[in-house]
Amino acid sequence: MSGEQVTLWEAPRAAPRILRVTDLNRRVRSLLDGDPTLADVWVEGEVSQPTFPPSGHCFFTLKDAASQVRAVLFREELARVAVRPEHGMQVICHGRVRAYEPQGIYQLYVESVTPAGAGDLHQRYEALRAKLAAEGLFEASRKRELPRWPRRIGVVTSPVGAVWRDIGNVMRRRYPIGELVLSPSIVQGPTASGAIVRALQRLYADSTVDLIILARGGGSLEDLWSFNEERVVRAVASSPVPVVVGVGHESDVTLADFAADLRAPTPSAAAEQAVPDLGQLPGILARLRDRGSVALMSRLAERRRFLEAEARALGGLRPETAVARQRAGDLLDRGHRALMSATERKRASLGALADALRALSPAATLERGYAIARLADGTIVRDPKQATIADPLEVVVARGRLTTRVEGLTREGEEPL
Repeated sequence: MSGEQVTLWEAPRAAPRILRVTDLNRRVRSLLDGDPTLADVWVEGEVSQPTFPPSGHCFFTLKDAASQVRAVLFREELARVAVRPEHGMQVICHGRVRAYEPQGIYQLYVESVTPAGAGDLHQRYEALRAKLAAEGLFEASRKRELPRWPRRIGVVTSPVGAVWRDIGNVMRRRYPIGELVLSPSIVQGPTASGAIVRALQRLYADSTVDLIILARGGGSLEDLWSFNEERVVRAVASSPVPVVVGVGHESDVTLADFAADLRAPTPSAAAEQAVPDLGQLPGILARLRDRGSVALMSRLAERRRFLEAEARALGGLRPETAVARQRAGDLLDRGHRALMSATERKRASLGALADALRALSPAATLERGYAIARLADGTIVRDPKQATIADPLEVVVARGRLTTRVEGLTREGEEPL
């Protein structure tokens, strides 16, 4: 048997799997998408032949002495980048690597572009980020919820920039009952980090501040570097109240963002996320009212069913309860009638006594035509000897008094004097 013959013990070879071009490109793309390193890369190189078609995007080649890679900067990212790509420019691009299936190529999808001279800043950024993360300053468990209805909101930003004005506009529109407290600070330059820390500490000393917003507008990595300084990050992490950081544009992420309780993509977004929208308050109150009404009615229905069940159980255990209830009612009625009868008798007896007292009173005697004579000193005259001729007398009758004088004196059984 020749060596080319196939023996019965040899397994037949499997037929090769033939892929379509689309399937091949899709598989390559899935492999690139599944690599976490390629999902967040920093690449340094020289910009070559950038083009800006009517779509608003920017397409260019990023190359070094030995290789090159295609890159694309979409219109939205192009509007936010610190520098616009130009031919021959040395840059550091941050983005992700993905395959473009229709053309079977892979390219760098750029999110930010900075001059290559800033590479040392990126290294410092990553080193400090790793150090502070190891200390737990960026842990999610440290994040606090923002107060639902803050009364005073502290703001650390430049008093002359558009950020302070934008935050005020958002607050007036969404939450006019809140009070803004500005702790001014420079936000760029070599002395900015110390100024930011001092501005934060001024707000920390004010116990009436419920929430703090740390914000500034966009800029290059160098412009925003003060928010990556270690003392600023630690000051944000040590805040006694929740802190919202809104620095730069959406793609700008500083170390202060990681230490904050909430990171906002822009200063205006920081103001919007820091406070509720009072325009939604009527709807919130209506929903709370409806929930309260439903809960109350449900509770009342539950208690009513409980009482009905208890009444049925009691009736089954003590059948004579109804009889006892009726007897108790009868006794109460009899007691009420007896009490009312005794009261009427007492009232009649008191009325008779009152009539007798009225008949014996001096006022009743005066009403019958009698009078009381009194001397000038108030002495009641009972004997003519108490008075002399011409003495003034006051005669009290039923409805008034008479003033007169003694004209004569006659005792009972004697002749007039």
